[in-house]
Amino acid sequence: MKINENTLLEGHRAVLVPYNKEHVPRYHEWMKSPELQQLTASEPLSLQQEYDMQKSWREDNDKCTFIILDKQRWAEPSVEEEQCMVGDVNIFLTDPTDPSLAELEVMIAESSYRGRGFGKEVTRMMMCYGITKLGVKKFQAKIGLDNQVSISMFKKLQFQEVSVCNVFKEVTLELAVDESVRTKLQEDVADMKERDYKQT
Repeated sequence: MKINENTLLEGHRAVLVPYNKEHVPRYHEWMKSPELQQLTASEPLSLQQEYDMQKSWREDNDKCTFIILDKQRWAEPSVEEEQCMVGDVNIFLTDPTDPSLAELEVMIAESSYRGRGFGKEVTRMMMCYGITKLGVKKFQAKIGLDNQVSISMFKKLQFQEVSVCNVFKEVTLELAVDESVRTKLQEDVADMKERDYKQT
């Protein structure tokens, strides 16, 4: 999506930046991992295919992607942005007849960052962005049945299990955005700042 190409979201632990071509080599290295391929239901791509994917994600109107950075490392002037990469978070507008329905995906690719609250924080940040900038009224998450950590995190964020598909070995969780969800999210990400990416 072009809507977030100049958007930087700064949270407590994490910073979200647009997925740019400079991020692709590191992303490509992540996606060689059989564990991440399984957790994200992804096929391995060549480096050129990964560059093509990054370009299409930037231009497609139904995908909004941010790269997750470690804010502490990102704040150090001597550290390159690519060295701060932790994972990515995405919103997919999967139903052309209902643009207010969004599928949410989060990947903490760097294993040393798992279990430290990054996933929960960036999911909240992305939900807030989806509601305020994209008009999302219902979130969906499709997660592999063996990914109990992710399932548990989404349930802690008030997502409810709506279906299990044994063929694809995945569970679908949903959260409808009402006033109480909106208020709670705004409280949870009260310190989130939106800035111009090019000026940082």
